[in-house]
Amino acid sequence: LAPWVPVVGLEIHAQISSNSKLFSGSQVQFAAPPNSLVSFFDASLPGTLPVLNRRCVEAAVMTGLALNCSINKKSLFDRKHYFYADLPAGYQITQQRVPIAVNGSLSYSLCIDNKMSQMVTKTVRIKQIQLEQDSGKSLHDDTRSQTLVDLNRAGVGLMEVVMEPDMCCGEEAAAAVRELQLILQTLGSSQAVMAEGQLRVDANVSVHHPGEPYGVRTEVKNINSMRFLAKAVDYEIQRQIEELESGGTILNETRAFDSKLGCTVPMRDKEGKQDYRFMPEPNLPPLILYDAKSLPANMNHQQVVNIDWIHERLPDLPRVKRARLVERYGILPEHSFTLLNEDGLSEFFENVVKQTQMKPKKVIGWILQDMLSYLKQHSLPVKESPVSSSRLADLLNLLEKKEISSSAAKQVLAELWKGEGKTPLEIVKEKKLELIQDQKELEQICQAVIDGQENEVIMMVLG
Repeated sequence: LAPWVPVVGLEIHAQISSNSKLFSGSQVQFAAPPNSLVSFFDASLPGTLPVLNRRCVEAAVMTGLALNCSINKKSLFDRKHYFYADLPAGYQITQQRVPIAVNGSLSYSLCIDNKMSQMVTKTVRIKQIQLEQDSGKSLHDDTRSQTLVDLNRAGVGLMEVVMEPDMCCGEEAAAAVRELQLILQTLGSSQAVMAEGQLRVDANVSVHHPGEPYGVRTEVKNINSMRFLAKAVDYEIQRQIEELESGGTILNETRAFDSKLGCTVPMRDKEGKQDYRFMPEPNLPPLILYDAKSLPANMNHQQVVNIDWIHERLPDLPRVKRARLVERYGILPEHSFTLLNEDGLSEFFENVVKQTQMKPKKVIGWILQDMLSYLKQHSLPVKESPVSSSRLADLLNLLEKKEISSSAAKQVLAELWKGEGKTPLEIVKEKKLELIQDQKELEQICQAVIDGQENEVIMMVLG
């Protein structure tokens, strides 16, 4: 039989980086005391009305532009109905029919066979980006068999990025989400910290034989780390293949990834498809955006969102920064990925290069092999490194001027890492690690060794 072809599509919810919620003035803050950031609208008290947050609209437009989408100048809001304890209104406001952005693409790169030197670039199509509210949070208290509800998160602005099923394995899915995360962080449209639930991924997975229609898909919900995403997708592909090869069938169901067991487990089936009873949101008019051409002359700029204005202010995206690093410093393309993947590492590298005479190609080795392995070992972000860029530059200058050897430099770095505030030069002097440049001095040392070991020297000469 022909091999199986896996198909992976992703839906990603990114929390918009904004001080207040999508339709209310409540503050947005991670880990605030339960139910301390809830307005009357968030709690869905009768008679309350939504007021759209302009910052959230701008963040969605900016993200759409960065992902090569067409921005819809007219988009609509809808109600999606379902009944759950953390959704007080009984519906979520979303953009089902006409979302804010459509038809984009995201290019991402990954290594072949785990070899950093062999990288391949792939593209995933972006179907749409829509604005929607987050729900609250249910906390299940098993000991008292009760559920507690925290509505702080209810109404927080989300962008849902829907990717077409263009991927085929966990590694591709994780690489695409990592690139999206970098883009969101560069734009400032989302902090996209997975550990704080600011980026949550649902993966749709199916398998089929070449030339046949796509198989029945399952959805793995709420994956909250890159590593787990890759594992969940690969596990699910394998599970479906084994199930089908042993004569079983795949259910159209929602599953969750159990990170402790490393497998996906069923949550609920979708066979009797839930009817969300979508309807237009009656309390919100269509969202109208403008560009330079369509902007009416008498319009107050504070009242509208201008797509062209946002486009002009887009920062350099990660791919542009990587190309610039390669061009400016002559480093390898794969090294530029590592520099950008670690938050703050490319700035650290550039600061070291500015302050040292060492060639950038040699500096990169010290950054990626030595500095990065120390940071990983101690689980520290670059910002919290006890070795500053100027201290590392001082150390590399000593090495470049041949005042110390490479192995001595590694010893000095280990001392610097202790964070005792000594300069590289002080450590070199204290530990007597200088290379001796004076030939006479070297001859005297050699002579003293020979004089002190006469018997051994005679034995060696005679031997």
